[in-house]
Amino acid sequence: MSFILQYRGELAALTAAFIWACGSIVYTGVGRQISPLALNFTKGWVAIVLLCLTFLITGQSIPSIEFMPFLMLFLSGVIGIGFGDTAYFSALNCIGARRTLLFETLAPPLSAILALLFLQERLALSAWIGIGFTIAGVIWVILERTSDQQGNFRPRLGSLYGLLAAIGQAAGAVLSRSALVNTDIDSLWSTLIRLFGGTIALFLWILIRQQSPEMIKPLRDRRLLTIIAGTAFISTYLGIWLQQTSLKYATTGIAQALSSTSPLFVIPLSSAMGDRVSMRSVIGVLISLLGVSLLFYRS
Repeated sequence: MSFILQYRGELAALTAAFIWACGSIVYTGVGRQISPLALNFTKGWVAIVLLCLTFLITGQSIPSIEFMPFLMLFLSGVIGIGFGDTAYFSALNCIGARRTLLFETLAPPLSAILALLFLQERLALSAWIGIGFTIAGVIWVILERTSDQQGNFRPRLGSLYGLLAAIGQAAGAVLSRSALVNTDIDSLWSTLIRLFGGTIALFLWILIRQQSPEMIKPLRDRRLLTIIAGTAFISTYLGIWLQQTSLKYATTGIAQALSSTSPLFVIPLSSAMGDRVSMRSVIGVLISLLGVSLLFYRS
């Protein structure tokens, strides 16, 4: 129990990575039916409804939070969820899951550098080495040659979206950390504030681009809405809550590095679904696990 309490931030990040791995498998298929903007907006308001129901059931009262932490969490949602997730879904459509996740591995070092510059968070040498091993293992897995090029394969545009998604996630994580480290706000409430920020930004984006008909599409297809709602519960409701928990109890760079291990969880999931797992993938997992073990070491 003491181990769980001591490393609850790191454990929350790993659990979030597993959840996002499960969600990415579903979102890759759903993304072929509706636009990234519509998908992100739908999963956002579904997760908000689920969070509000949670607060009603548990009887939690609205916490008192100062303006600056609230603003940081709200902006974190605008950048990380509204902007970053939309870019991520766009990259999935252009270059596929493996290549998109390659760009997501840029988020941890970017987060660590931003946290060093703006939050003065300094990591031990072992932590930087751990981040390096974790990212190296993920990249080793993702760069394996596969036959997942789609008919609408657009490498340049997809690479741009992937880079923007990584920047959005890194900036959103640092903003969340800056708010959570100085306040006692519960992770569920911080998740709700972030989702409100991201969903409001998406709603304004929809109005500007005049894509209202596209937003209604999930409501007309009951099966599609059920799939999005179920995945939103897992990947958004639970995933972002765990991410907020990790950012509250672990430094930004470590939390982001552990959260970026989703591709490693995809391997056993793919194997369970009947796909062949190569020795290269196994080696990549072992390299990343070495990095993860270093991130749990505190000098």
